[in-house]
Amino acid sequence: MDGYMNGEITHDFDPQNFLSSIGDGRQIVSYREKQTIFSQGDATNAVFVIQKGKVKLSAKSRTGREATLGILSGKDFVGEECIAGQPLRIASAIALTECDLLRIDQKVMVLSLHRERSLLELFVAYLLGRNIRYQEDLIDQRCNFSEKRLVRILLLLDKKSTPDSGVPKLDQTTLAQLVGTTRSRVSFFMSRFRSLGLIDYSDCSRGWQIHRSLLARYATKKRLTLSQN
Repeated sequence: MDGYMNGEITHDFDPQNFLSSIGDGRQIVSYREKQTIFSQGDATNAVFVIQKGKVKLSAKSRTGREATLGILSGKDFVGEECIAGQPLRIASAIALTECDLLRIDQKVMVLSLHRERSLLELFVAYLLGRNIRYQEDLIDQRCNFSEKRLVRILLLLDKKSTPDSGVPKLDQTTLAQLVGTTRSRVSFFMSRFRSLGLIDYSDCSRGWQIHRSLLARYATKKRLTLSQN
């Protein structure tokens, strides 16, 4: 996007570079663990791209009831609703770990999407993928038992982890909100998974250690058909 603010078009545009480097209207911002990136109801003036770390999206009802909408990590967009002209944030974003995010001004992102087809295709593909994930979440909530939903969430979290950034040890209230069940049910199933050697969370500094193949095999034996996309 460098040079766009002066009306110039870059012909060797690289969307991946654009979404990971600083420039006009783009800057890297860092957040501490548990620091708020933006709050529900804030004005929308930028979109973020996660460079490092994990971010929790959550929303509160008027009565104060909180729902965890998802856990985002490397290369995920955060706050992309501003591109559609949504004036206020519909959810809050909190850093689950230390995070580095690329902040892109709303006007710069919109202009870039109009001018660069490769960026537009990447962004649309991401939104379609996110939409499919939300549909799967809804089907999971309506059609499956809480144990299967918990297994799916654990496998999805593990799939997004890297050797340098493992699965963060979420508190069981947050995990229960993701699964859509009670904290006591999550505690029961997590204890079962741990006793069976499917997961390990004895070392707090390392987060959760999810033995993916064992957990998937357990799900198969329990006839839990999982979507891991």
